[in-house]
Amino acid sequence: MRISVIIPTLNAASYLDNLITRLREQTFQPFEIIVVDSTSEDGTAEKADALGAKILTIPRESFDHGGTRNFAASHALGDILVFMTQDALPSDNLFLENLIEPFQDDRVVAVYGRQVSNTGTQLLEKISKEHNYPSSSMKKSIEDIEKFGIKTFFFTNVCSAVRASTFYKVGRFPEPIIVNEDMILAAKCILEGHVVAYASGARVDHSHNYSLKQTFKKYFDIGGSIGMNRWILNYTSAEGEGRRLLRSQIRQLINPGNWKWIPLWVAESIIKYTGYRLGLAYQSIPRKFRRNLSMHPLFWDRKETTNSM
Repeated sequence: MRISVIIPTLNAASYLDNLITRLREQTFQPFEIIVVDSTSEDGTAEKADALGAKILTIPRESFDHGGTRNFAASHALGDILVFMTQDALPSDNLFLENLIEPFQDDRVVAVYGRQVSNTGTQLLEKISKEHNYPSSSMKKSIEDIEKFGIKTFFFTNVCSAVRASTFYKVGRFPEPIIVNEDMILAAKCILEGHVVAYASGARVDHSHNYSLKQTFKKYFDIGGSIGMNRWILNYTSAEGEGRRLLRSQIRQLINPGNWKWIPLWVAESIIKYTGYRLGLAYQSIPRKFRRNLSMHPLFWDRKETTNSM
């Protein structure tokens, strides 16, 4: 089994020493490490090249969460495509071994790993991480949709692996897409009768302390992505998973010592829901406003150009 690790980058020079070194120290060695760089200004491509990675370069304005990964995958030689982000650091040298272990089950076509909060991560983000990435591994199939709702399709390219043959069979990642290319791919796999696995032992250190403004923009983009792929709502409702997360947060916030986080939690919950609903209705929002509401303003320029062709 050959593993191709694919890492999109932008000004990632400060991350690459640790990331690529950790990947080279894995008990199961990657066949190749592919860095697809969006014309960084900090020597990312040069650093990756010096560390032995295969370098692909794209114009920054052409970056697309689905398309860029598809482009890199087209240059990969592995049987398994491992997708990572530049700021996700394997927690130990068993990361890749544990990530690919579920493929021993022939039904499994895609696997995602566990994100562990970095030191200094604020409480609400830690609670969200623990909710989305529990300590127990699991496998998900079409039979689980009624039980798990949209969580059945939950998947993350922060650390994931996909059989290359299945990746092409289901049509690769959607493109163009603003976010959620990973979830859409997992949904297509599951709806075609395949199994997607969560490997809790495949751990990476990865978290963000977003401001309320950044949180709004993130959820606007999530809503926009769902709005562009409304077929997924034929199977489940996004709000159902949101309610489960809220209940999980409430259970921890009522503990003594955590009460001080409640005002921020209330504000964050309102902002997430508002951002998501506005994103879902993106078509009724003029492009110049979408750009201001989004974490990825250049995407809306490309989408407008694509739609006008």
